[in-house]
Order: sequence, then C-alpha cells, then structure tokens
Amino acid sequence: MTEQVRPIPEGFHTITPHLVCSGAADALAFYQQAFGAVENSRMPGPGGKIMHAQMRIGDSLLMLADDFPDSGCVGPLALRNTPVYIHLYVEDADAVFARAVEAGAKPVMPMADMFWGDRYGQIEDPFGHRWSIATHKRDMTPEQMREAMGNSMDQTCAGAQQ
Repeated sequence: MTEQVRPIPEGFHTITPHLVCSGAADALAFYQQAFGAVENSRMPGPGGKIMHAQMRIGDSLLMLADDFPDSGCVGPLALRNTPVYIHLYVEDADAVFARAVEAGAKPVMPMADMFWGDRYGQIEDPFGHRWSIATHKRDMTPEQMREAMGNSMDQTCAGAQQ
C-alpha cells in the first residue's frame, strides 16, 4: 500500500513567507545572527546564486532565494520599497530588536508598549525586508484596545500641541 502524501509538508504552516534578496547567502547569515535562524537546506543556482533555501526561525519556516532580475524576480532593494512586513513574535522583543540592529538592521520604529498589548518595534534588514518584532505582554478585549488607542492618540495630540 502506498503511503499518503501530506498536502502540507511536515513542519510547515499554511502560510510560509518566501523572501527574494539580492545576496541571499548574506541574508541567511544575517538572519542567523539577528534572529537565531537555522538553515535547513540550500539549492545552488547559476552563477553561485541561491535558487532556493529554507530556514527556520522559532517554530516557523521561511524560504529564500537570490534575485534573478532577468526573470522578473527582484527583491525590495531593486523595488526601493516593500509593502510587506514580516511579523516576528519572540520571548524578548527588546533583545531581538537590539541584536538585529547590532547585526546591521536599520531601526524603523523604536520598541514601545503598544495599545493592543504587545511590546513592539520595526526594523529594515540590510536586504530591504521590513520586520515587526513583538512580545505579547497583555491579553486585551477589543473594547480595551479601542480605549487604549484613544488614550495614546490623546497623548500624542497633546504632545504635538506643546
């Protein structure tokens, strides 16, 4: 009898980011240093580029490849922007944020306690990908979030008037 093939491979979640980078080998090294990524596999492509790689950060898998502009496959540096943020929940967001910056990431939004209950900040990695880094600190109801959001907006507006 033939073994049943799983429609979602072992270890994968339903959604798996697949990042395109100029310099994927360097990106893998950065993600290892900044986020503790573990490289699972790497498939070399033409000209020493990486055709496909897979890494694990925490309990999640990410795929990665070099850019191949002649095939229309480019990363955020070539686009000069990205509309996608990769959200990374960790046990100590401040430590991971600091480690990412030390590894070469650019701070975009400093770490702060947010109205929805997370400790949260954003960085841009050296390859143009944006990451939001968070630790969940408080469970809140939608009503509590709306109230906290209103209070934080009131404080922001009051500070701008001074």
